[in-house]
Amino acid sequence: MTGGTLQTEFEFTLPQGYVDDEGTLHKEGRMRLATAADEIEPLQTPRVQSNSSYLTLVLLSRVVTELGDLETIDVSVIEDLFVSDLEYLQALYERINNQGVNAVETACPECGERFEIDAESGGHLTTDGASSPTNQAGMNASAAGIGDEFGGIGAIDSSGLEATEMQAASAESNGSEESASGNPVE
Repeated sequence: MTGGTLQTEFEFTLPQGYVDDEGTLHKEGRMRLATAADEIEPLQTPRVQSNSSYLTLVLLSRVVTELGDLETIDVSVIEDLFVSDLEYLQALYERINNQGVNAVETACPECGERFEIDAESGGHLTTDGASSPTNQAGMNASAAGIGDEFGGIGAIDSSGLEATEMQAASAESNGSEESASGNPVE
């Protein structure tokens, strides 16, 4: 084994954001890698036993460690997320816990070469999982529609992201200020 470090927490930005009781919007957060206990212990709770769909909410409330300036992230916070934010967090959970990195696969629109990009920054990932600053695609994960293609934790298919990413990469390589959808490129 090598002496490399394991990244255990990942930053994210929710597509919509959580609105607390005072009307404050919270979008930036952190998620940690799940442990075996994170996946097993919720199965013992009566609410999850009576409705298995609730497992997703309990599990995410255990691994989301920060969200804006909220002091605690509990099940009620996850319950009050917009559906697009819940889907985003489920997809993030899948990527970091199954792949070990927050990355999605895409392909060059010109040559077809497949590669991975960091889903948060849009940066091209090197073979060791590090983001390469010299090849930033300028894409935002939330704008790319992450989470549109999965059916919950344990069942994500990121293939639906490829077209959006290719369009954005193509628009950038052409020097265009707009994506294929007509929206300004960040």
